[in-house]
Amino acid sequence: MTTPTMTLPVLLRALCLPTFAREYAVVATHAAREGLSHEAYLQTLATQEASDRAARRVERLIVEAKLPRGKSLATFDLARLPPKVRTAVATLREGAFLDQATNVLVFGNPGTGKPHLVCGLGLELVRHRRPVLFAPTFQLVQRLLAAKRDLRLAAELKRLDRFDALILDDLGYVQQDREEMEVLFTLLAERYERRSVLITSNLVFSSGTRSSKIP
Repeated sequence: MTTPTMTLPVLLRALCLPTFAREYAVVATHAAREGLSHEAYLQTLATQEASDRAARRVERLIVEAKLPRGKSLATFDLARLPPKVRTAVATLREGAFLDQATNVLVFGNPGTGKPHLVCGLGLELVRHRRPVLFAPTFQLVQRLLAAKRDLRLAAELKRLDRFDALILDDLGYVQQDREEMEVLFTLLAERYERRSVLITSNLVFSSGTRSSKIP
């Protein structure tokens, strides 16, 4: 029995090359008009495919990050931050700190825009194609408690481990009873020196890998 011949668009989609399938005819017309070589034709298509693939990855990461809408660095008034903090933000937004599993602590009075700032940083990290997850701390702690009760805490920690940056908003809302603190400590210990955590709080920390105070 012979296998039916597949058309070029079908073959390209089967090979997970949707941009090739969409653009090959248009680029071929351009290549013929400009006298491009076969290599230049393929280079153009491959570049478009890579660009589109990167854009689709960023879109997926934005959905997975669960960042609140509208909270970007573009909509945050960076000018009101102290110069030292502005310098730190400029460095952090590039994402190199994730490679050293550096933790970031952001603390200050209520209403100073701490969640907005860390969410803006999270969005910048996603644009650099780094997996990020935002969660109010008390919600994440409740999820970990439920996982522990169902004997799947290890699986939940493994799921969270795939995020290069975990943003825990408002540590002060955790009730700090023994069970809550145990699962939170377990999470932080699991990520220690392997994955980064960004924490906001109204509390003042006496020490930390990197900290910034918003007046």
